[in-house]
Amino acid sequence: MKKLLLFLTIVGFISSANAQLIDEKNVTVTMELQPILQLNMTTPDHVEFVFDDIREYYSGIIKYGATILKVSSTVNWDLYAVGTSTTGTVAGQVVWDNQISYSTAAAVNSVNEIPISALELHQYEPNNCVTGTGTWDDYSTAFPIATGFVAGQNSIFESTTPYTAPGAGEKYIQGMFGVRDVVLGDEQGALAGSYLTAGSTLPTDYYYVIDYRILPGLPAVFPAAGLNDGTAHSLDIFPAAAVLTNPSRYAEPGVYTMNVKYVLLEDQ
Repeated sequence: MKKLLLFLTIVGFISSANAQLIDEKNVTVTMELQPILQLNMTTPDHVEFVFDDIREYYSGIIKYGATILKVSSTVNWDLYAVGTSTTGTVAGQVVWDNQISYSTAAAVNSVNEIPISALELHQYEPNNCVTGTGTWDDYSTAFPIATGFVAGQNSIFESTTPYTAPGAGEKYIQGMFGVRDVVLGDEQGALAGSYLTAGSTLPTDYYYVIDYRILPGLPAVFPAAGLNDGTAHSLDIFPAAAVLTNPSRYAEPGVYTMNVKYVLLEDQ
């Protein structure tokens, strides 16, 4: 019995002697994933349209590949173009800023209120994230010939509040009004990604080439100008009250400017 007790005592001593002392310090690792939306644009500071030949009035001028847009985003996104000006809205439409007038005669028919929608865009490639609620979902439709114009088909979206996204039924370069919901089969926004990783085959959903066109017409009434629902903004049609009192309206010669903004935003 004494031997057994001695043995147990020795075992207990050895176990206590081998116990490991522990001291610890902790470091908290924090990761912050901020949303990044990056739009790279290659374009001249000014895109100029100089109409100094009668044929240019009739057939219009096209600036091919004047703007290239490259998108990188860590979140689902929408991209739209909007035309705006300092002058803002006149008689229900956003108009260009008239910087210089060349007209010296008091021509009652000439007006300096040219609709922003006179600027037409063509994009390549098309908007692949739409559900088709508007007459035209994007600017991918080719410019029609001068004699076959369609009011509003390629007209830029116009607004006096350019950072308010276009509503349902308006054109987007990519995406559209509403939030993407893959579960419901709703693909209204483009997926996160980048033109840098989209592959070697261009174009992709992250790379766009933009052409511009202005078609004054003869007389200069801008027959292709209009809204996305097909409402014509040609000077000889709109606004109706002005046309009623001045049915032979045309654009006054001069220098006009407007601003085009390309806005990349999180899908919403």
